Amino acid sequence: MNNFLFVAAENDAIPDCKAGGMGDVVRDVPRQISAMGDKVHVVVPSYGRLHQGGTFKTHLNFPLRGTTYTADFYEVIPKKEFKNVHHYVIHHPEIEEGDIAHIYHNDPTEPFYTDAIKYFIFCTAVAEALKKEAFGKLDVVHMHDWHSSLVLFLKKYHPSYSSLKKMRYVYSIHNLAIQGIRPFEDNYSSLSTWFPEINYDEKALMDYRYRDCINLMAVGIRLADAVHTVSPSYKEDVLKPSSPPEFIGGEGLETDLIKAENEGRLFGILNGCNYNNVRVADTGKLYRNTVKALFRWLQEESKKYKADFLAHTGEKVMEYVANHPKFIVSSVARLTEQKFYFFKRSPEAFEQLLQKLEAVGGIFMLLGTGAPEYEALFRDMSYAHRNFIFTNGQSEDLIDSIYLESDLYFMPSLFEPCGISQMLAMRNGNPCLVHHTGGLTDTVAHMKTGFAFDGDTYDEKIRNMLSSFDMALDVFQNDKKKWKQIQTAAKKKRFTWEKSVSKYYEQLYLL
Repeated sequence: MNNFLFVAAENDAIPDCKAGGMGDVVRDVPRQISAMGDKVHVVVPSYGRLHQGGTFKTHLNFPLRGTTYTADFYEVIPKKEFKNVHHYVIHHPEIEEGDIAHIYHNDPTEPFYTDAIKYFIFCTAVAEALKKEAFGKLDVVHMHDWHSSLVLFLKKYHPSYSSLKKMRYVYSIHNLAIQGIRPFEDNYSSLSTWFPEINYDEKALMDYRYRDCINLMAVGIRLADAVHTVSPSYKEDVLKPSSPPEFIGGEGLETDLIKAENEGRLFGILNGCNYNNVRVADTGKLYRNTVKALFRWLQEESKKYKADFLAHTGEKVMEYVANHPKFIVSSVARLTEQKFYFFKRSPEAFEQLLQKLEAVGGIFMLLGTGAPEYEALFRDMSYAHRNFIFTNGQSEDLIDSIYLESDLYFMPSLFEPCGISQMLAMRNGNPCLVHHTGGLTDTVAHMKTGFAFDGDTYDEKIRNMLSSFDMALDVFQNDKKKWKQIQTAAKKKRFTWEKSVSKYYEQLYLL
């Protein structure tokens, strides 16, 4: 039996530990590894809350900042039990929850300042747990995004953790654009402040643009035994330099990725989707679940500042309880530049979409939270357009209803390493309209399982987005047979974890 460890910032196998798609992957891959007969441990930070109700296992003592830190190691109960899958959290008072999904901090004036500190502590505690064999004798350590890559730095440079070199290390890139860049020195949130006793090679760790800084995403790419992008097309994208906004590629790290490719260490394997034991939403609950979520949020202290808008949304929804719209377009996503850059830069294009919908008795439903400027944009749009319902919060029941009852799922991502939303929508027989980039290229086929747009210039992309939207509306209204074929083909597509994890074994784990 092989023994694996997953190290990540998110894990949706335990309650309240997800901000994005990484949480889904860290939940689902261990379950599939278990189904293949192997053992998996998953460890994430406690964020000051996830250890509550867990079982204390041991204290972890390790050197940091010229002193000795002590963190507590807990095993926690997952949402669902799976054989040979164990979930842990590491608790320390300085590993605090942030304002983004109660996980990450948003430090607008000095990016990654707070998050770097908590992941410095977390990763060093993980290294100590590895040293103590708290997870048993491991074969593979699988790390996810920059939050976990410091384990590789400690393995290579810290004399106390040389024993970590006996395992194989795999590094998955979920979002290359978020790189964890911090100064080497002269800052409290710097490498030298937290690791004053380590002699390291700055050239091997530095960011190419900010040479006085460590780039923790680059550390993962440079030091891992295998590097993994979460779709084949995204792997091809990141080998090329970015030219925003027309093309988002390697984001300054294409040289490292090309080197990994030439060394046979870079692999593109598509994320899977869960098709078993799926939460099943009840048909006809879309508006009820919307109002239910709105009333719950109105009672939350943290939502008081947008109570007026939540009430406005509820009033709009009630109009459709008795008079159902003829066509529902939806999106569920974090409100960020990655997901909605086209709407932020070209709000007039979004207004044209809403006008096209109004002409056919349709509505656009958007659910999500995120960057303040994007929330403000969509709140303004909601006040201006009666057929745009912006639900500014998070609700699992409502999300399930949106995927079930929408007619068209819209995903105009500027870039997309893989994407899970389009898979969930397709699982429900919901055709998607997507920007053909990254994993969206690998999952949605134009006029076969959905609709797609692209273009060589930004203006061309916007024109093609509107044209593809017109095409989808036209097929829905005037070619019911074709629409049914697209729905059926979308629902039949299977992006299984069984297939993906088999490739993990062959290409990443070498087991």
